[in-house]
Amino acid sequence: MKKILGEQRRIMLLAHLKAASTPITGTALAKLANVSRQVVVNDMTLLKARNEPILATSQGYVYLQTEPADNLFERTIACHHTQEQTEEELLTIVDYGVTVQNVTVEHGVYGEITANIHVSNRHDVQQFLQKLRDSNASYLSALTNGTHLHVLRAPSESALEQAIEALRQKGFLIEE
Repeated sequence: MKKILGEQRRIMLLAHLKAASTPITGTALAKLANVSRQVVVNDMTLLKARNEPILATSQGYVYLQTEPADNLFERTIACHHTQEQTEEELLTIVDYGVTVQNVTVEHGVYGEITANIHVSNRHDVQQFLQKLRDSNASYLSALTNGTHLHVLRAPSESALEQAIEALRQKGFLIEE
């Protein structure tokens, strides 16, 4: 298979992302273009610099389709729990049909640090946690002793409210 070069490759990768209904890993994109994963990482960086709405998640790259604002409801919540409770927190949220878009912590030196996790169901949660274990990566919330923010997105206001209430009952929610 012949390597696809430069701009032609980026156009092809972008087309695959736009057509995909699930995240595509950098490795899978690299195989499509017959290049290394690092070349794909660089391509994604260039495409993002052109304001393409590409999100790097733990499951792979996603092209963020623009959806009418009235179709999705979004809320930012503040949480606190131990690292061992992360799975319970994420499963509690996704079980109500709510997507966890990201996690944000406030670091004393770097300021706000946000990581896109984009988990929408139990399978996504398990994959995300397995990648953390496999890479021996630290949870971002370890930087703040368990305090963090999540942006939640749901198809209905009631789904958001139910997930938030479940987090409140488990003692994970930080409220004034």
